[in-house]
Amino acid sequence: MTSASDIHAPATGPVIRRHALSTRIWHWVTAISVIILLGSGLMILNAHPHLYWGRYGANFDPAWFHVAWIFDGGRVPGWLTIPESYNLALARRWHLFFALVLAFALLAFMIVSLLNRHIQRDLRVRAKELSPRVLAHDVREHVALRFHDPADPRAYNIFQKLSYVFVIFVALPGLILTGLAMSPGMDAAWPWLLDIFGGRQSARSIHFLFATAIGLFVIVHLALVILAGVWNEVRSMITGNWRVPE
Repeated sequence: MTSASDIHAPATGPVIRRHALSTRIWHWVTAISVIILLGSGLMILNAHPHLYWGRYGANFDPAWFHVAWIFDGGRVPGWLTIPESYNLALARRWHLFFALVLAFALLAFMIVSLLNRHIQRDLRVRAKELSPRVLAHDVREHVALRFHDPADPRAYNIFQKLSYVFVIFVALPGLILTGLAMSPGMDAAWPWLLDIFGGRQSARSIHFLFATAIGLFVIVHLALVILAGVWNEVRSMITGNWRVPE
């Protein structure tokens, strides 16, 4: 039998503290940096819209990728680039500045997250979470648009952990290192960078692949934010407070 207290109970769950200040600052700095880096990077790609493997690559060398396969005219359209009109010099300035912002923000986040145990507590992937049974359960929960564990709503599910670990420890460092490998000045100081990636053109291709992975992550991340509730998710990343869904 339903009591009066049940009828007048709030339709939403309790508010919990979900994100530390350091995480929130890093999230927004990285979000702005990634958007500008992707846009300016596409403008830089327009200067030579082909990708190669190895140490060398030019107009008459066989390329494994052409922008023309995706966009008519062989160039990324202006509505996707920063700046909108073709300006390679300005795009490089934007790209280099925000690459530095991204790199130092990532370094600071990693240090703070180790000190406050955010990485060990929230992002550590445990072997039992990779079992087929747990993965299948999380797939069913995502299909049903249930993204948190009622028993521990603050905890990240396994797909969040895997995606965040990939972005934080693989894709972003990979972007930074391959970006350094494309710099003649850095190659002179650290020639081993080119050896690691197999040449400047290979580094450029890997840089593009990591950037594509980051772009896809952003699209999926935004889609899940919309499905989970925009206001609740955005508020949690601004104030740190998150209301547990019923």
